[in-house]
Amino acid sequence: MQGSLRKMECTLEPEPRYHLPLGENRLALGDALGRTLTLRFSGQILCLGCGRQTSKSFNQGYCYPCFVRLAACDLCIVKPERCHFAAGTCREPDWAQNHCFTPHSVYLANTSGLKVGITRNSQIPTRWLDQGATAALKILETTDRRLAGLVEVIIARHVQDKTDWRRMLSAEPPALDLERERDRLLEQCGPELEALRQNEGPQAWRATMEATAQTFTYPVLSYPRPVRALNLDKQAEISGRLQGIKGQYLLLDCGVLNIRKYGGYVVSAELQD
Repeated sequence: MQGSLRKMECTLEPEPRYHLPLGENRLALGDALGRTLTLRFSGQILCLGCGRQTSKSFNQGYCYPCFVRLAACDLCIVKPERCHFAAGTCREPDWAQNHCFTPHSVYLANTSGLKVGITRNSQIPTRWLDQGATAALKILETTDRRLAGLVEVIIARHVQDKTDWRRMLSAEPPALDLERERDRLLEQCGPELEALRQNEGPQAWRATMEATAQTFTYPVLSYPRPVRALNLDKQAEISGRLQGIKGQYLLLDCGVLNIRKYGGYVVSAELQD
C-alpha cells in the first residue's frame, strides 16, 4: 500500500482504533500490534495544501508558498492570543470565520503530566487522542479561538501548556484528579479571568463545571526503553515490530515515529507477521 501520509485517524470503539492514511488508502492498524511494520519513503513529498511536489516540508507537510500563504500555517494558530483578524491582516478571512470564530474549549489533560490546552469544540475528543492524553476535562468555553488563547495564557502561568513527548511515550502518567485541578486553577486564576471578561464582555467565557473527565487507554503492548525518535529524512526505510500506538506516534521496537511530522511524504507501508 502506497500514498501520501496524513496524520493517523483515530476513532473510539470504545477504545482508540487507528488507521494510517496513505493517499486514498487506509491501512488498518487495529490488529497490527506485535506484527512487523515496514515504511519506505520514496523521496517524494506532496504539499498538503496544493498537492504539488516540494523538496522540503514546512509546518508538517506544506510547500513554502503554502506555508507563507495559508492561514492554517500562521503563527496565530500556535499562539492564538496573537490573532490579528481585527487588524485586517488575516491571510484568509473566510477560513478564519469557519475555524477561529467558532466556540472553543479550554481543557486540562494528562499527557506527560498535567497540561492546559485549547481546541475547537468540534475537535473533542480528537484533539485529546492526537496528544496521547490518558484523561482530559473541558474546563472553560469561549466564543472564539483568540479568547481561548488568552485564557490559556493566564492558566499556563500555573501549569504546563506543552507535552513532554518522551515522557508521554515512556510510560503511563500517574493518574490525576482533573476536577480538583480545575477547581484549584480556576480559583488561582479567578481575578485575571474576571478581568478578561470585563475587557471582552460577559459572554467571553464560561466555566463548564458540568463537564466530567474522559479517560483513554491506548493500544500499547510495551513502552520503549529508551525513547528514540525515528526520522524518515535520515532513514528511508523503517522496519520494526509495532509495540503500540499513542497520540500520533507509532511505537516500534526500534524507536518511535511521529506520523504527523511527515505529512505529505509518499511512503509505502507493509505489515507482516
